[in-house]
Amino acid sequence: MFTLCPQVEAPGFSFENCKRNATMNGKGFPVPKATKTGTTIVGIIYADGVILGADTRATEDTTVSDKNCAKIHYLAPNMYCCGAGTAADTEMTTNQISSQLELHRLYTNRVVPVVAANTMLKQYLFRYQGHIGAALVLGGVDNSGPHLYSIYPHGSTDKLPYTTMGSGSLAAMAVFESRWKPNLTEEEGKQLVRDAIAAGIFNDLGSGSNVDLCVIRKGNVEYLRTYDEANKKGVRQSSYRYPRGTTAVLSTKTAKIDVSDVTVKYFDEPQGESMDTSS
Repeated sequence: MFTLCPQVEAPGFSFENCKRNATMNGKGFPVPKATKTGTTIVGIIYADGVILGADTRATEDTTVSDKNCAKIHYLAPNMYCCGAGTAADTEMTTNQISSQLELHRLYTNRVVPVVAANTMLKQYLFRYQGHIGAALVLGGVDNSGPHLYSIYPHGSTDKLPYTTMGSGSLAAMAVFESRWKPNLTEEEGKQLVRDAIAAGIFNDLGSGSNVDLCVIRKGNVEYLRTYDEANKKGVRQSSYRYPRGTTAVLSTKTAKIDVSDVTVKYFDEPQGESMDTSS
């Protein structure tokens, strides 16, 4: 018997009731409103590998919940994955697929092809029909060269030379469409990815803070956490401490206050007796 949503192994991350919830929604029970999220994630293929980039702002609708969120996740020694959407879903999804990729590497005793990770991710997301809010940019280098995939929450995928995802993706894509070219050098690729993320930061309220990069070459990976602070805080221009007397006193009024005797009782004596003191 075919089931749309079989049980997920990881406890606390289960979407097995998604079909039941859809049926209840059809009978008039409203689905909880999803919180709007924001992100800019990108990836390009350059001459020697793949460069991934992401901003670091995590939002809850109009609230910035984390100014320095890590959105580039480890999958395997030769591949990483950027996540947009629900932060918890992207974290758990990449953790589970990373575990499966390590088992695959141990079983085959070879470098795992990037297409294998793409297949695992798309099959896992398609199983839950978009209920897992994870939009991913997968990049890596294997024995056949560099590869870059965009993976959507419903499980569809694209293999592209450059891609963007998230609420700031259009601004970032504008930078790629005008400046990307085949066989970019590493420094040119870093600058291009940095500028694309900065475009998302400055043109999308859901993206902000810093720029993270991950450069994946054949045989090594360089994860550049806080590669650039695109949106720096302003520097205070002067001191806000004013000397006494800066504000003029227009009038004064003195009132006499009578203070009566106050009795204080202590109840923590060893014999249980109280001691009165009067002032």
